Amino acid sequence: MLVATVTMVGALLADFVIPASAVQHMRNDAWPPHAKFHDAQYIVMSTLLGAFALTLLGQRNGGIRSRIWTACAVLATPWVGLLGAMLFPRTAIHDPEFDNKTVLGLHPQVLLAIVTLTLLVLAAGLADRGPARSR
Repeated sequence: MLVATVTMVGALLADFVIPASAVQHMRNDAWPPHAKFHDAQYIVMSTLLGAFALTLLGQRNGGIRSRIWTACAVLATPWVGLLGAMLFPRTAIHDPEFDNKTVLGLHPQVLLAIVTLTLLVLAAGLADRGPARSR
C-alpha cells in the first residue's frame, strides 16, 4: 500500500506542488507547453495507476496472491517507464540548468525507482510464498 500511495501522489507533489522540484517540471518557464503536457500526462497516469492498485488491494473477493501480483505489475509501470525513458536519444533525467544532488551516486528519481521496484519484487515474492487464500 505504501508504494501505491507514493505512486498515486508522488508525481503530483514532486512535479507540480513542491516548489523546489516543481520549478524543474510543470513550473519551469523554459519548458514548452508540449513538454508540460507530457509531464501532466505522467502525473495523471501515475495517480490513476496508484488509485487502481489501492482499489485492487482493498478488494475482498478473489485470491489475494493474484491481487498483489496484479497491483505490483500496475505499480511497476510508471517506474519502469521512468528508467526506460533514459534509453531514448536526447533525453536526460534532469535539465542541466539545475544542480541536482545525487544519492549514492544516483539521481533521486532513479534511486526511488530502483527502491520502489525492489519493494514490488519483494511483495510479489512474499505473496508467492504465502498460502493461496481468499479474503
